[in-house]
Amino acid sequence: MLLSISSSAPQATDLGYLLHKNPANLHEVDLSFGKAYVFYSEASAARCTACLLIEIDPVHLVRGSQQIENYVNDRPYVASSFTTVAIGRVFGTALAGNCNKRPDLVATKLPLELIVEVVRSRAGAELVHKLFEPLGYRVGLTRVPLDSSFPEWGDSPYYRLTLQAEVTVQDLLSHLYVLLPVLDEEKHYYLGDSEVDKLLRHGERWLPAHPEQKLIVNRYLRRWRSLTDQAFARLLDQEALEVESGEAASEGAAKAEKDLERPLTLHTQRLNLVAATLKNLNVHSVLDLGCGEGKLLRRLMADRSFDRIAGMDVGHKTLEAATARLRVERLPERQRRRIELFQGSLLYRDSRLSGFDAAALVEVIEHLDASRLSALERVVFEFARPRHVVVTTPNREFNVLFPTLPSGRFRHSDHRFEWTRGEFAAWSSSISARFGYGAQLVPIGPEDPVHGAPSQMAVFTLRSGSAQ
Repeated sequence: MLLSISSSAPQATDLGYLLHKNPANLHEVDLSFGKAYVFYSEASAARCTACLLIEIDPVHLVRGSQQIENYVNDRPYVASSFTTVAIGRVFGTALAGNCNKRPDLVATKLPLELIVEVVRSRAGAELVHKLFEPLGYRVGLTRVPLDSSFPEWGDSPYYRLTLQAEVTVQDLLSHLYVLLPVLDEEKHYYLGDSEVDKLLRHGERWLPAHPEQKLIVNRYLRRWRSLTDQAFARLLDQEALEVESGEAASEGAAKAEKDLERPLTLHTQRLNLVAATLKNLNVHSVLDLGCGEGKLLRRLMADRSFDRIAGMDVGHKTLEAATARLRVERLPERQRRRIELFQGSLLYRDSRLSGFDAAALVEVIEHLDASRLSALERVVFEFARPRHVVVTTPNREFNVLFPTLPSGRFRHSDHRFEWTRGEFAAWSSSISARFGYGAQLVPIGPEDPVHGAPSQMAVFTLRSGSAQ
């Protein structure tokens, strides 16, 4: 597999500084699947071309891989995940944006031309254009024909790719690192959580604004749902993800509530704020009480600082939906050990609720009859007794600002009550006094000067000296 990077900038040999490879030398790197060589086919002040040649042993690949089964394969010739591994090894310093000898060059856009001798796109030339043109490249493609003796093979999926743009070397390498496997849509190694980190790290400067970001995420992670969910939870707005995936709420009343609040994207703001609050509390184990379909759990799973995550809900079908959303059965073993889902009631003491650093009740308490709220209070604050408890609930005062909500009606047909800010503050103060917690009240969503924010949150923390 061969690719070349050419610069026609003034003092074009500065490319050698950026790639950390002297144009006068041949550079050789051992890889687990072969060797990589870097050499310069030309190196003058007017034009400098660095070539990356990767030698792959197809027989060794099959014998040492559980991903490749056929001795006759195209891996030695086609840009693929093997190429990105080589780029990371050979040009890793440049990919990270480091250049000790000429740091001023890192952020400099240079007139660069990239040639990849063979890329594979079973989706055709259109996909190549959709991936690279939004990044500012002029794309040139020449189809590489298959053996004409076998017309039944159909059109060739192989192309010679040329990209031209004024771009930094770091950005060019990051585009290649992500998009070459997206084109090829195969990887020679098993995918894990680190693959999400690599995608977001190398795509952080350009992927959020790319019009094909969903396609890129899905193809890069091979549509492995547990991984794409993590990536989307960190990269995309949750509401946009749900529109794209076409997922519907499990209950009509819940959907009506979200539709009511959608102009404010309150549903997303609420979940993001709770997840961020838990992270800022520096906790490592979290219990989501009334976890529903697992939307908060998914956010927590995407953050490695949480090493134990549990969700409890009273509904068996709801837990099935959460299991499906989180793709628990497809998670790697290490990830699966982090998450636990179980059925239970918030009205009864349960030993499974003990031992967590923090608990969250997101839009839960308003679904209980007032007469049963005291039982929940004891279960959570007296018996489970985590160090922190995060509670969110609607602010009834804000309801008058929802144009489609009839006067006197609650936002959700299953709500038993909705508190004003004063009522929520009084309840929080009562909890603090009875169970030894302190409470911080936080508004959620845009605040109206008269009616306050649409939702409200209390962050309870055990006072120093209170038994846990």
